[in-house]
Amino acid sequence: MALNLSNLRAPKKANENKKRVGRGMGSGMGKTSTRGHKGQGSRSGSSLMRGFEGGQMPLHRRLPKRGFTNIFRVEYAVLGLDRISELNETELTLEKLQQRGIVKGRNKLVKVLANGELKTAVTVHAHKFSAAAAKAIEAAGGKAIVIGSETAAA
Repeated sequence: MALNLSNLRAPKKANENKKRVGRGMGSGMGKTSTRGHKGQGSRSGSSLMRGFEGGQMPLHRRLPKRGFTNIFRVEYAVLGLDRISELNETELTLEKLQQRGIVKGRNKLVKVLANGELKTAVTVHAHKFSAAAAKAIEAAGGKAIVIGSETAAA
């Protein structure tokens, strides 16, 4: 059915009036203005902290806390040598990895690990190489080029 002026409808709840509290008994929201009788929430100026449970120990304080979160941690997208050999490329840059969907996200850092083996010569551009991966790439006749510094990793 085509949408035209004869069959347009307002979205649900578009025509409801906003709640007007404290406007007399006939409104259905008079006397206590939907705050109930007595208690902390009925008083003016009442605002509770997030997670307040009426004096009971809040959940975020009841749960155990362990370990340490390093705010300086650097996350790398991991790429193994077996994955590199599957791609059948002679040169792997960050752009090619993003196009193939191996590295997701624009500013992801890439680290190459020595998972599997490499038989063909490949020039790999990455932010980091494990020592074994760099050795394996060069043993196959390729180059391990560290992005950020223009020298080959050894």
